[in-house]
Amino acid sequence: MTQSAFNYPPEADLPATVDEAIASRRSVRGFLPTPVPRPLIEHLLTVAARAPSGTNTQPWRVKVAAGEVLKAISRDLLAAHDDPNSPSRREYEYYPTKWEEPYLGRRRKVGWDLYGLLNIAKGDKPAMHRQHGLNYTLFGAPVGLFFSIDRQLEKGSWFDYGMFVENIMIAARGHGLHTCPQAALANYPEIIRRHLLIPEDEIIICGMAIGYEDKSATANALRTQREPVENFAAFYGF
Repeated sequence: MTQSAFNYPPEADLPATVDEAIASRRSVRGFLPTPVPRPLIEHLLTVAARAPSGTNTQPWRVKVAAGEVLKAISRDLLAAHDDPNSPSRREYEYYPTKWEEPYLGRRRKVGWDLYGLLNIAKGDKPAMHRQHGLNYTLFGAPVGLFFSIDRQLEKGSWFDYGMFVENIMIAARGHGLHTCPQAALANYPEIIRRHLLIPEDEIIICGMAIGYEDKSATANALRTQREPVENFAAFYGF
């Protein structure tokens, strides 16, 4: 990884290897207001665009928001979240419509681990609502990325898109930044469309907060677990 083209603030924790960048990637839920310069974001997107895609379709479309534009988006999203008459209108199903094991158990664990750190008691719906609302502030991040895809494209292009988004997160770690990919930012697509002029023939997939980690934020102590290789992989012919 090459970092010499950019000057990094003291809070930038730069991984030494690609393995370290991947292993240290996590969803940060508390960012410092330290600005991230546009040339660095452009660099990350340039690197990420080397992601593979079927027949080189390159299905990604990205809108990058900062400053007053991001503040306005956050304000409107949070207002919609707090309005009981403004239900989520996400244009596709991200999560299962019926939760079963082992996915239900994993979902519950990460939720209660986070709420435990934040001292949010089970059944405290107002506190849960406030915590969920922080998604719409992008957890204080100075930059937000908003991802959309042409409606005519099929599942293969969505698979390709995931590799592009992952590339952004790993490249960000290489420059001392942290990220939080957020499906919640697609919950009110009409707001995102209005602010970022995204046409109706594109589906808003998700967003991403990006910036420098606020290490004092309690939520950032969360560490999620991963299944060991033997639980999800089988090897033949070795």
